[in-house]
Amino acid sequence: MVLLDFDRWANGQLFDACERLTDAQLDREFEMGLGTIRKTLTHMLGAMRGWTDVMLRTEQWRPRLEQDPPRSIAELRVLHEEIAAEFRENATQGSHDEVFTPNRGGKTFGFSCGGVLTHVTTHNVHHRAQCLNMLRHLGHEQPQSSVMHWMIAHPPQ
Repeated sequence: MVLLDFDRWANGQLFDACERLTDAQLDREFEMGLGTIRKTLTHMLGAMRGWTDVMLRTEQWRPRLEQDPPRSIAELRVLHEEIAAEFRENATQGSHDEVFTPNRGGKTFGFSCGGVLTHVTTHNVHHRAQCLNMLRHLGHEQPQSSVMHWMIAHPPQ
């Protein structure tokens, strides 16, 4: 699925750019988004895993990644590959019209599979843009991560 392929690639581009950062740079506070690159990347992965739990219809959601000790970029990259693969597997099964009805805080919500897919990928675009802006403020080159760049890097066969 094109949207998921692009999202995984663009996140990888961001991880590549962040590998060169020091811990101090990864944890530098900015007045945007979640405040730091590391927190933002962790949040992106946590959200993707949380929405996977919705699609799995699990009664026991996994703990939020944001509650864990900080991870290195290498650890986040490995976690991303696992989470992205699990999300893809669940988002591409069945129909995009399929409805999930998670219960949170005693309230039930209805979300279509297509809506979950759209939310997660646009949520990642939003937070990648914040990370790109943080990289710019740190004086680091921003990775090529637009859909156009992805299409050029991955021409149709």
